Amino acid sequence: MKVAIAGAGAFGTKHLEGIQKIDGVEVVSLVGRRLDQVKEVASKFGVGHVTTELGDVLAKKEIDAVILCTPTQMHAQQAIACLEAGKHVQVEIPLADSVADAEAVLAAQKKTTLVAMCGHTRRFNPSHQFVNKKIEAGELKIQHLVAQTFFFRRTNMNLKGEPRSWTDHLLWHHSAHTIDLFAYQTGGDIVSGAAVQGPIHPTLGIAMDMSIQLRSSTGAVCSLALSFNNDGPQGTTFRYICDNGTYVAKYDDLADGKDNPIDLSKVDVSMNGIELQDREFFAAIREGREPNSSVASVLPCYRIMDRLEQQLSGAAV
Repeated sequence: MKVAIAGAGAFGTKHLEGIQKIDGVEVVSLVGRRLDQVKEVASKFGVGHVTTELGDVLAKKEIDAVILCTPTQMHAQQAIACLEAGKHVQVEIPLADSVADAEAVLAAQKKTTLVAMCGHTRRFNPSHQFVNKKIEAGELKIQHLVAQTFFFRRTNMNLKGEPRSWTDHLLWHHSAHTIDLFAYQTGGDIVSGAAVQGPIHPTLGIAMDMSIQLRSSTGAVCSLALSFNNDGPQGTTFRYICDNGTYVAKYDDLADGKDNPIDLSKVDVSMNGIELQDREFFAAIREGREPNSSVASVLPCYRIMDRLEQQLSGAAV
């Protein structure tokens, strides 16, 4: 299978690293905004073709699929372009920054019947898979998911400390991870939610702090705190408070409620959530099936975010 990756930044590199460990898949083209950076990354990973234009990739008949690690504001338009060009597509989270754009991607997927997947990595992290398997086995029921998403990002810098050409967003990016995970792990619908936000940054034009509360049809609740002002450890920590134990997950690691590490080595074929996400994408293409975290399956998360955005803007929910 021949694959192109659009985006040579932090997440494009994570996908390149993961795909190196997957048999039968070759990254043959890398797209990026700055040609010098793209060439440097492509050389490191042995990618033969580089370009600054996604259209160059979509014109190549030999390319089967595209992984989009581009700025959020480009995701929907680019995903639709990939599908219309006959390419299976995986879009890094978030799928879009509006529910209308997310719905448009789903419409394009239904029309083309190609695989369209969104990178909701928490579904694939071994830590969250461990909890999910216990839930599926009837050993566990979530009572309260408490999540903290904290960064120190007062300027437009990415995870590698490089300048960004776009602005990140607590609601339409970072909360998507937790909102989708909450629905996925509880197995219910989110029936109510509320959000408040702090002051808007004068330069970035976004809220730097936010709090979201959700309730599932199962009765479980979720408390999510988000901040770009936290001068400390970065990332998201999830505390699963359950009827039969407590678990604390951070990316691919898991501990119990008393901070005792849990062995996850037998949960899946890898300990890398991004690699497992990519394995699912390629397997769905080969098997002609809908992938876990398909555009269709994650769309309810974007509808919830739209409702929360209306609430934050003062419109009726």
